[in-house]
Amino acid sequence: MGSLSKTRRILGIVGSVLNEVISFIVFSFLDILDVLLCVIYKVFDFFIEAEWKPCYCSSTKEVITNINSHGKILVSEKGESKIVSLCSTTLQLDDISDTLYTRSSLVSDISKTTVKELKKLKKVDHDHKRNTIKYSSRSERIVNKNGGSVRSTFTINSTIVEMLQEKIGGSQAHPIPRWSDCDCKTCNSWSSGFSKETLFVKAQGPKDHAKEDVLFIHGFISSSSFWTETLFPNFSDVTKSSYRLLAVDLLGFGRSPKPTDSLYTLRDHIDMIERSVIEPYKVKSFHIVAHSLGCILALALAVKYPGSVKSLTLLAPPYFPVPKGENPTQYVLRRVAPRRVWPMIAFGSSIAAWYEHISRTICLLICKNHRCWEFLTKLITRNRMKTYLIEGFMCHTHNAAWHTLHNIICGTAGKLESYLDAVNNQLKCDVNIFHGLDDELLPVECSLAVQTRIPRANVKVIEKKDHITIVVGRQQSFARDLEDIWKKTSG
Repeated sequence: MGSLSKTRRILGIVGSVLNEVISFIVFSFLDILDVLLCVIYKVFDFFIEAEWKPCYCSSTKEVITNINSHGKILVSEKGESKIVSLCSTTLQLDDISDTLYTRSSLVSDISKTTVKELKKLKKVDHDHKRNTIKYSSRSERIVNKNGGSVRSTFTINSTIVEMLQEKIGGSQAHPIPRWSDCDCKTCNSWSSGFSKETLFVKAQGPKDHAKEDVLFIHGFISSSSFWTETLFPNFSDVTKSSYRLLAVDLLGFGRSPKPTDSLYTLRDHIDMIERSVIEPYKVKSFHIVAHSLGCILALALAVKYPGSVKSLTLLAPPYFPVPKGENPTQYVLRRVAPRRVWPMIAFGSSIAAWYEHISRTICLLICKNHRCWEFLTKLITRNRMKTYLIEGFMCHTHNAAWHTLHNIICGTAGKLESYLDAVNNQLKCDVNIFHGLDDELLPVECSLAVQTRIPRANVKVIEKKDHITIVVGRQQSFARDLEDIWKKTSG
C-alpha cells in the first residue's frame, strides 16, 4: 500500500508539471493568436459593416468625473478632451470590471512572478506602487486651485467610452444582428415590438391566487430551459397548482434581448429582471433558485428585496474569498479561468475569459451555426437526445457573454462579501446550497466559503455530480428537495 500511494503521488506531481508546461506553450500561442485575430476582425468589420468595431485591445483613456456636474464626464487622451453627458440612471462606471481591459499575457504574468520571487530571495524591501492603471475603486480626489470642484480620476478603456457614447446618444451604432451573430428567428425574436424592453419569461402555474412565486435564474451561457426542461415537468401536481414558477432568459441569452450597445453590468441584469418579472407579475413574496453566475444575481435581488424573499437556493455559487491585498476582480479572474489545459472545463473558461477575439471566433463558429449543430446532434443520436442544453449553450452573442462574464463574475468580486453579510444579518429567509463534489469549474470550497459568511446556510454536497449534473440527471430528486424547502418555509 505504501509503494502504491508513493507511485500515485509521483504520478500526480509529474502530471501537474506536464499540465503547467503544456499550458504555458498553449496559452503563449493563444496570446499571439488573439492579437492577430484582433486585426483580422477589424478588417472584416470595416468591409462588412463599414466601421471598426471597438475592442478591449485599445489603449486606456483617463476619465475625470466632475462630482458637481450632474453626470458629465471629461474624456481625455494625449492632449485631446471631450465632454460626454452621462445619464446617472443608465450606468455607473464602477459597475464595469477592470478585467475587461487589463488582462496580462501568460509570459508577462510569469515574468512578474519570477521577479517578485527573486526580490524576496534578495530581501529587497522597496515600496513600489503600481499607478500605471488607476482603478475606479481606488479613485483619486483632486481639488482645483480655487478650492472649487472636487473630481475623481481613474482609468477607463476607450472601447467603454465609445459604447457609452452610443448608449447616451440613443443611436444604434451596429446592425442587429451583427454579421458574426446568429440571424435566426429564435435568437432575434426580441428585436421587434415590446419584447425589446423585457426578458423572455417562461411562466407555469396559477395566474391568480398563487400561494407564492418562485424565480429561477440560470447560469452563464445557459437559458431558462435549464429549469423548464428538467425541474418543471418533475414538480408534483400540488406544487404546480400552488406555486407560480417563473424562469427567465437573462439579458443577452436565449430568447431575451441581446443589445449590441449594452455593457451587461449587474445593474443592467437586475433592472431587466425587475422590469420583466417582479413588476409585471406583481411579485410580492417569492423564492429564488439560482445556478452558478445566477447566484450573484440572486444575492443582489435578495439584498434589494429583504422582506420579500422567502428562501434562497444556490447551486454552485461562484464565491472566492479574496485574500487581503489582492485586487478582487483580477483574483477571481485567475481562479475562474486559471489558464490551464486540464481539466477541459477550466480550459474552456480560460479561453472565454482571457481572449476576446478567440472567444468571438468560437461564437462565430458555434453560436451563429447552432441550428446546424442541433440538427447534427439529433441526426447522430437519432433524436434520442434532447437538445435544450445545446440550445442554451449556443443562443447568445459574444458581446453578451464577454461582458456578462467580466462584469458579473469578476466585477462583483468586491461586492459579494457585503451581499452575503447582508443576507446573514438582515434577511431571515432559509438559505440552502447544493454543490457537486466533482465540479471542476467551481470547487466545493466556494459553497463552504458562503457558509462561513452565512452560518445558518445548509450546504449539501452531492457525490459524483458536477457543475451541470447537479441538476441534469437528478431532476426528480432535486425537485423533491425544492418542494421540501418551500413547504418548510411556508409552514
